[in-house]
Parts: sequence; C-alpha cells; structure tokens
Amino acid sequence: MGLWSPLTPRHPDGSVALTGEITYVHVELDEDGINVFHEFESRFRFWSRSQSHCLSSSTNRKDQTMTRIRRALIGSVMAGSLVAASLGAAGTAHSQPVVSADLASLFGAGSLGGFGGFGSLGNRTADAPRLSSVPNFRDVAGTGDGYVGAGGAHLNKGIFYRANAIVPDDDDLNVMQGLSISVVYDLRTDEEVHDKPDRLPAGTAYVRVPMAAGNVNELVEKIKSPEDARNLMREMNRSFVTGESDRAAFTTLLTDLAAADGSQLFHCTAGKDRTGWTSMLLQSIAGVDDATIMNDYLLTNEYNTEWAAKNRAYIVATQGEQVAQLFDPLLGVEADYLQAGLDQIQATYGSVEQYIAVGLGLNAETIHALKGKLLG
Repeated sequence: MGLWSPLTPRHPDGSVALTGEITYVHVELDEDGINVFHEFESRFRFWSRSQSHCLSSSTNRKDQTMTRIRRALIGSVMAGSLVAASLGAAGTAHSQPVVSADLASLFGAGSLGGFGGFGSLGNRTADAPRLSSVPNFRDVAGTGDGYVGAGGAHLNKGIFYRANAIVPDDDDLNVMQGLSISVVYDLRTDEEVHDKPDRLPAGTAYVRVPMAAGNVNELVEKIKSPEDARNLMREMNRSFVTGESDRAAFTTLLTDLAAADGSQLFHCTAGKDRTGWTSMLLQSIAGVDDATIMNDYLLTNEYNTEWAAKNRAYIVATQGEQVAQLFDPLLGVEADYLQAGLDQIQATYGSVEQYIAVGLGLNAETIHALKGKLLG
C-alpha cells in the first residue's frame, strides 16, 4: 500500500478546482491475488466497528488499511460531484430559464438542424470492441444500427466513446490503436489520475477536464445502511445540475467534443457517474428517447460485472458480508441515481434542453456541431 500527500486539483487553465486535503490509498493485490481498489479518499476519520475492540498490532494495521479502503470505495463514486443539497449549491437561481428560439429549434424529435436522414439507412460502423482491461468501454451511439435519434435517424457509431480508467493491457491497447481515437478527455481528479494514469494509443491527445470533489466528509459519515449509500449517489447526480464547478466542467467538455475532429473518448474512474451523465447529455442532444437513455445508463451493470464482483469479493474477505451489503449500491448504478439528476433538471431548468442551453451555456453553434457529429 502507498499513501500520497495531498494535492490540489486544477483545471487545465490552472485555476484551482478543489480546496481541502486529499490523500490517496493505493492497494495493489492482496495475498490471494484479488485486485482491489485504486481510488482516492477524503482525509477524515471514519468510524468502524472493526476497530472497536482490542486486536493484535498486526491485525490493527490490517483494520486500519481496510478502513482506508472502505473510504476509498466511497470516494471513488463521489469524485467530482457530491455536494449536499443543504449547502445551497450554486445554480439554483435559474428557476425560470428561457431558451432562445434558435437554440430551442435545435432540439426535439422533429428537428435535425440540417442533419436529418443520413443515419436512417442504418450504421455500418463496427460495434465498439469489448476490452477486458477497460471493461466499461463502449460507444455512446450504442450497438448494431445505433440508437434512434431525432427524426428517426440512427446515431453515428465510432464518433464518441465512453469508458472507465484507460489502463489497457497490451492486447487491448493494440485494439484501441485501431480505433484512431484523436482525443481522450479525462474527467478524474488529480488524485485519481496520480493513482492510475491513462495508458493511451500512440498519437492520441490527452485533455484533462477534472470534476471537483464535493463535501465528501460530511456525507460519507451518514452512510449507515444501503439506502444511505443510494441517497449519496442520488445527491451526486443532483449536484451535476446544482454545482457550479460541475456545470462549468461539463460545458468545457461538450464544447471541446464539438470542436475537435475525429473519434473522441471521455472517461472517469468507473465510467458510470460523470461519464454516464455526459453520455446522457450527448444522447439528449441527438434526440434519443428517455427510455433508451436510461437503458444505456444501466448497461454499466453489465459491462462492469467482473469489476464489481472482484471488488465485492475483497470486501467480503476482509470486512464481511454485512459491510459488503452496505456498499453494494456504490458498485453499480440504479435508475434512481440518474433519475434524481433528471428530476433536479426539471425542478431547476424545466427541461434537459434548457439545462444544456442555459445551465451549461452552450450556444447554438456548439449544439449544432454536436448534433451534426451524432446524426450527420
């Protein structure tokens, strides 16, 4: 195990994205060879029943390590997003946002913004490959002919990819090389990147768009049941709407995705929360229906099955089944997580379109470009 000193995450322009101390937990393999967490933890005390009685010195050290690992698991799913609603996060002032007519015309099932029909004959681009070492790697456009978007056109595959941390083995790296990905956008914090830096194909540009961590300490201390963990995940998705720094990061990401040429990839640590929200936004811009967007979000549970099972097995082996049940909601996604963010959009902005145009401040040119890439 290795512990790193606190770092201060910064945006690409050098501005500070997060204040407060963060430490790293870096656990390689246990003695049975089970892969465990490579995540970050907030620096605070976490009460643990396993430390409530006297143990030998060696067992005490093991308990202390596992306490840090438990915190790291929580930290990983909260990275960049968790802001308690009671803190009055920025963004709630937009109670009655208004989208201009030219922006509104770019959204909706009947408006292709000049890009209609091209995808309607089906998509001949190959499906995104399954990568065993980057398990949540997939195409925003889906599989087969691609998801159906505005006007009945199919989304273009091979344009936007999504993933968890990009740490491919040699075989998967060769496969990724063949996809000719021009840019990779890393949504992780400095601590996450420090722990598990990306390994990219030759010639691929690397861009950081870190999502700042919220008030982890206060929220984690409230987790006493699986439902507490679910509430934590719901709050994270709400903060994508109410958090000013989160909105700014999504604005930067979508603007860059619209401007850059070629196939592009965005990712976080598990490829499910920050990445899942970005995918929802792109699919919404393309006019994909709500049910399809939700089903695509839930595919993380299928793609990350082995990853989640390994992490759970380690928790059971070291902390017991009861603790594993406590943290089960953090190892995957549930429809309520994304829906909480969507409900917050409705309450604050009235629609996803208004959130994109007003909350994120995307102009008509950027929206038009994204829609053109997805449907043109």
